[in-house]
Amino acid sequence: MAPSVLVGMSGGVDSSVSAALLKQQGYDVVGVTMQIWHRSGTFEDAGAMQGCCTIDAMDDARRVAARLDIPYYVPNFRGQFTDAVVDDFAREYLEGRTPNPCVRCNQFVRFDGLLDLADQLGMDYVATGHYARIECDEPSGRYSLLRAVDPFKDQSYMLHTMRQEQLRRVLFPLGHLTKRRTRELAHEFDLPVAEKPDSVEICFVAGKNYKEFLQQYVGDVSRPGDIVDVRGAVLGKHDGIHGFTIGQRKGLGIAASEARYVIELRPRENQVVIGDRAEASGIGLICSRLSFTGDVPGQDFRAEVKVRYRTPAREGTISIEEDGTASVRFTEPVWGIAPGQLAVFYDGDRVIGGGTIDAVERAA
Repeated sequence: MAPSVLVGMSGGVDSSVSAALLKQQGYDVVGVTMQIWHRSGTFEDAGAMQGCCTIDAMDDARRVAARLDIPYYVPNFRGQFTDAVVDDFAREYLEGRTPNPCVRCNQFVRFDGLLDLADQLGMDYVATGHYARIECDEPSGRYSLLRAVDPFKDQSYMLHTMRQEQLRRVLFPLGHLTKRRTRELAHEFDLPVAEKPDSVEICFVAGKNYKEFLQQYVGDVSRPGDIVDVRGAVLGKHDGIHGFTIGQRKGLGIAASEARYVIELRPRENQVVIGDRAEASGIGLICSRLSFTGDVPGQDFRAEVKVRYRTPAREGTISIEEDGTASVRFTEPVWGIAPGQLAVFYDGDRVIGGGTIDAVERAA
């Protein structure tokens, strides 16, 4: 009997090619689109649904499934997604942090949800269109999460919370492919989404306008306060710290002869702190909510550390503290470290794990 796989289909090129490849390889494939968000009330007016959350995306996934002649379903995961991702997104921004909802979705909704569904259906594996690799060390039976072959599409940062029991049953068919080759395969399989552009925005925030989303989702979130420099001198006023992100340069509402950046958000004082580029760099950080893809490393270890999805990894020393947090000390200052984002640890191509950034250590 052929092995069976449940493929998470977003209606995009990547997940569609993943389903096609797995069927070509002899798997018994079933496609699903997780219904995680919906239009209602003011969100419909704002066009809140986009990317993998739209009715059009589901229609595209359904057309691909028909083209591949595989079963297709749309299970409801709205409750889990709202609780674990959307509510957390709003709460984090209002507390002066910069969340990464895609990582939260992977950790608390997508893979657990798909694996639970696969168990209900009696299926062997789960697959998605992520660009990453999973390898098994046969002697030990331990699995490793690795960077994708295509460095421009690598999504291992977004997957660092995956556990051994997930890695054992998840397939990433695109991990060894470049994006260009994926597009070519979409044409070779004659998929109706072969030329569909990639979705790069948060699925429930239209046009990257998270301020408008917060206004509609939470209500009036304005809370005027001061914009200050690192010495505490008041330079201007703001309408709420939720409207700023670490590293932001434009839209600060102040006049300055040199470039200034947001370097810190202080929710207790309701202050936005700005400074020059050097002041926006950190020499270390502290992170919590740690997760490791395999065995927890020793108390102190060296690794490459990524502090944002699109920034290169930097060398550092990680110390696991008794309270379950980790402190990272970089060999050179790193720009734009933002509380709420993720610090992910790498040993070459292998993902060790990571955690949520709580605080940044700056040079004296």
